Amino acid sequence: MRAMLFDGMSPRLREVDLPDPTPRAGELLIDVEACGVCRTDLHVVDGDLTHPKRPVVPGHEIVGTVAALGEGVTGFAPGDRVGVPWLGHTCGHCRFCLRGRENLCDAPGFTGYTIDGGYAERTVADAHYCFHLPRQYSSVAAAPLLCAGLIGYRTLVLAGDADCIGIYGFGAAAHIVAQLARYQGRTVYAFTRPGDTAAQDFARRLGAAWAGGSDETPPAPLDAALLFAPVGALVPAALRAVTKGGTVVCGGIHMSDIPSFPYAWLWEERRIVSVANLTRDDGTAFIAIAARHTLDIETTTYPLARANEALADLREGRLTGAAVLTMR
Repeated sequence: MRAMLFDGMSPRLREVDLPDPTPRAGELLIDVEACGVCRTDLHVVDGDLTHPKRPVVPGHEIVGTVAALGEGVTGFAPGDRVGVPWLGHTCGHCRFCLRGRENLCDAPGFTGYTIDGGYAERTVADAHYCFHLPRQYSSVAAAPLLCAGLIGYRTLVLAGDADCIGIYGFGAAAHIVAQLARYQGRTVYAFTRPGDTAAQDFARRLGAAWAGGSDETPPAPLDAALLFAPVGALVPAALRAVTKGGTVVCGGIHMSDIPSFPYAWLWEERRIVSVANLTRDDGTAFIAIAARHTLDIETTTYPLARANEALADLREGRLTGAAVLTMR
């Protein structure tokens, strides 16, 4: 099978031929149809996440068709379309797993990072961490739901019942979260790179009440701010934009250093929280919402062999919405 491989030595992936994987007990063998290109993939190949499996096939927004079942698999059948997310395995017995917080598992496995992922024609995945997907989405449109959607959903949940939401970094996750927030009756303000009028127009098209640069002051105080741009300097900016009791939720897995700021910006019970990974319950809840409310998923597609180009476009901010690799 064809695959794109990260060897840990160079940020450029190599196109290789690998043997087809074989599903072990509890696993699905999946013919990959599409795989989203996530900023986390970029953090892996750029060395921001420092302990990947080496070599590793990146990719954790996987959509494909079940080709075969490992021993003991239930709930899936050959021919089913499935999605594979970032969380690929948990131990099930650490104190976090036992408390229903498997996203904080002490011995996790992550798709495309410590487990081979979806930048390939075939992959295997633990069936317990795979999802059936709503039929109304094409495989390309469904791919970003598996991380941009799931992590975005968890980020929004951590904002609580905030009515006025600011979203910093209007990319793959933000364009899905904005729609979820609007379905819930919240007001959305979008913050983009200064001068990025295309992203601002995109945000307004998806229902944002206001869109401007991250260096601008919103027209009203925010109840919560969701940060998807991996820029630590946005944390103090977001704190200044949220009202008393407001929450700043950092939705990325990596961020540049947060600069110092006066305690007065945090005072009055403002909070800074982070999102770590996801739980399967998050996946079940979010996919149910996506089935009820068809989301407008903006994608740019690339053939598998052009994965490096997709990563470069993401790195340089040349994308609107999400990049997705296609296998055929």
